[in-house]
Amino acid sequence: MRIWKKLMCLALSGAMCLGLLAGCAGEADGVSLSVCVGPAPVSLDPIYAEETGDQTILAHLYENLMRVTVDVSGSPTVTGGMAKTVDQEESYDGTVTYTFRLRSAKWSDGVNVKAGDFVYAWQRLADPASRSPYAALLSVVAGYDEARAAGDMTKLQVTARNDSTLVVVLSGHYDWFLTEVCTSPATMPLRQDVLQKLKDAAEERSQRPGGEKLRWWSDPMALVCNGPYQVESYTGGASLSAVVNERYYSNQAGPQTLVFHFADTAEEARSLYDHRTVDAVWPLTEERMAELAADENWTSIPEMGTYAVLFNCGREMLGDSLVRQAVHLAIDRDALTAAAGVSALAAGGLVPPGVPEGEEDFRTAGGALLDGGGETYEERCVQARALLSEAGYDSGVSLGEMTYLYEDAGSNGAVAQLICQMWQEVLGMRVTPVGVTNRELWAALRSGEYDLAGADLIAVGNDAECFLMNWTSGSSNNVVQYTNSAYDTLMAIIANAANSTARMGCLHDAEDLLISDCVMAPLYTRGTAWEMRETLTGACRDARGWFSFASVVTRVA
Repeated sequence: MRIWKKLMCLALSGAMCLGLLAGCAGEADGVSLSVCVGPAPVSLDPIYAEETGDQTILAHLYENLMRVTVDVSGSPTVTGGMAKTVDQEESYDGTVTYTFRLRSAKWSDGVNVKAGDFVYAWQRLADPASRSPYAALLSVVAGYDEARAAGDMTKLQVTARNDSTLVVVLSGHYDWFLTEVCTSPATMPLRQDVLQKLKDAAEERSQRPGGEKLRWWSDPMALVCNGPYQVESYTGGASLSAVVNERYYSNQAGPQTLVFHFADTAEEARSLYDHRTVDAVWPLTEERMAELAADENWTSIPEMGTYAVLFNCGREMLGDSLVRQAVHLAIDRDALTAAAGVSALAAGGLVPPGVPEGEEDFRTAGGALLDGGGETYEERCVQARALLSEAGYDSGVSLGEMTYLYEDAGSNGAVAQLICQMWQEVLGMRVTPVGVTNRELWAALRSGEYDLAGADLIAVGNDAECFLMNWTSGSSNNVVQYTNSAYDTLMAIIANAANSTARMGCLHDAEDLLISDCVMAPLYTRGTAWEMRETLTGACRDARGWFSFASVVTRVA
């Protein structure tokens, strides 16, 4: 076993960054910042929080091993959070061990933050009984599959050597482990004793006459936090106010009070901004996005997801690759992109723009794998009908009646109606669009009870591998039931690749193979934008969606 050099001395770099920001605007001390980044919390349980607003609140209440902040240029950067230092070792069997030495830090109730708090949180996340949508984050950890199969989370190779040392063994090389897994809200530490106490209290209140069903996090003021803020007040669907956590290990250079106002729609959020109730707002309305897009020098921020049609390869008709290719070719991607709204951009592949490849962009480096141009649509329709005939079907009617599931939200309904119309007109297919809730959609996908579906494919991390690893034959997230030994081999090579150039080449090959097999039809990606008063600086947005306002200060004129 050989020991790699220490990756960083994190405490010094983090302190320097915050010190520089504080030096820019010392007059901001004591400021109260109000923001709106979505509706009232759906879940403040780290392993279930999927909404941008929920994750943003969690990012201020809890601190992970690593943290996303801004550097002196204002760009997002990853530095040390609870981890003071990190050592990395590579074993001859291909496993990689990370050893985190924790800071001397305390929870908001004065109890020391311990390595065991991470062990508990990570085992809870990996446990299949938890049914967390983010469990796959830990699939890179050695013992993950064995732990889930046996229902024994001690098999997950995440251990506390002592109270201040956390050891994590990975099954291979994963360049994105520190920046994606160790910064995610889903892997933030939790105290088992606190969670159990809050759970018992919530259950007791729920059992009172007329009591509603409560979760352990339902009273945010009772949460015990290790991040820069703790909740001071919560007014249900209106707002949540957080104040500086006096036991946080570092001086807070940004707002002393952070108020989250809630809005159910972009229009409501905009009203809060226009009336100066809040000084930062997301999401923007379609009208505001259109105004910004009118400036040819303006570009939106890529969202880390791709909206795609999924083909259930377990269905007899769709198990035929020729049929899937025909259905894919009958899609006018440009028309669907236009129906999706001003921020939509026709997909060039499964991996969206904004995913890095070293200093470049993965999508730009790999080029477009899909022909979405309307000028070639008629030619593609001819090819689609020929492929269907080659598969043995005179028309799509012979495929039988099918359903197309989609989440009934935003522009998805308009897209669903249009795509089903395309299949009818080009191939004669009888496909009925069915709008359901997000929960119902993913329940159907995971159970295999669907024919075709439109879904946002959002990766757990901002790396091309995170978009591609779900489709291996052994993955529990492989909802299209795709099986290809060549693809599995490629993904295994990627997981063990020490050379970053070779790894990226294999990632491009894997994406190309996945698209060529037509198990999904990527339609479009989306851009987003947010606004903050010009007098303020220091906020940042993680590529995965959530915001950090902890370092916001008044801009120096």
